[in-house]
Amino acid sequence: MTAGAATSRSRGRSPLQRALGRFFRNGAAIAGLLILVPVLLAVLTYPFWWRYAPNSIDLRALNSGPTAAHWLGTDGVGRDTLARLLQGGRTSLLIASVSVAISLLIGFLVGAVAAFGGRVLDGTIMRFVDLAMTLPPVILLLVLASITGTGILPTIFVISLLSWPVLSRMVRARLLELRERDFVVASRGFGAGLGHLLFRHALPNSLDILVVYATVQFANAILLEAGLSFLGMGIVPPEASWGNMLRAARSTVVLELHPSQWMPAGAALVATVLAINFIGDGLRDAFDPRTDLE
Repeated sequence: MTAGAATSRSRGRSPLQRALGRFFRNGAAIAGLLILVPVLLAVLTYPFWWRYAPNSIDLRALNSGPTAAHWLGTDGVGRDTLARLLQGGRTSLLIASVSVAISLLIGFLVGAVAAFGGRVLDGTIMRFVDLAMTLPPVILLLVLASITGTGILPTIFVISLLSWPVLSRMVRARLLELRERDFVVASRGFGAGLGHLLFRHALPNSLDILVVYATVQFANAILLEAGLSFLGMGIVPPEASWGNMLRAARSTVVLELHPSQWMPAGAALVATVLAINFIGDGLRDAFDPRTDLE
């Protein structure tokens, strides 16, 4: 096939097909998928193939190292480390998924309404966004966590509130250019309402931003949950999460004598976050038309 024919064939493909082609040619992104997919399968299906529950206690195996019965050993009260690792992954991924979905919804709506709502509404909303972005994130995180308390729902609430302002500015910047295009101006001329503009024009033209930001924020949400749980302000025992499993390493005895109680959680956290970042980088490059070298 000649170069001209190949170029013609490439141009005949849709933007989504070209983006997927660029993504699957990205070695780091594929490596991220090869890490993340097994992790997801393991945490979602472990009750069907692992005989221990995360809070089941085996009094005959306290602070046990890896054995044939307990592949990663047990903790100080006899709970199976592998079961708690997998349940902790389920908890961490659940919190990240829900908090990212909420922050995407808030960020998109705020940015889109600011772009399409007129000058006064735009100015009011963006001053509020600027205020939210000037607050120190670490201090705000700790204050919100101390107010809302511990548990899955409060942790989701705290992470969601910290994640949307940057996205709203990104969406607004994209839509400020979009609103001047002929098809949007024509829709307004025919009396299209704000809801039609948001979901018929703004959402389809912001999908690339939302997808890339979701992957980046997903990794951040996992790290935020782990940090809160490590400080005792997120998920607290007996519920398992990777963060509160790492909290056990605060004890010098556990840190030095029982590394199997915290090292698997640390390794899973690092591997998952790296995999998501690789996938996010691949999606960012795939949706960037400047990387299309076909």
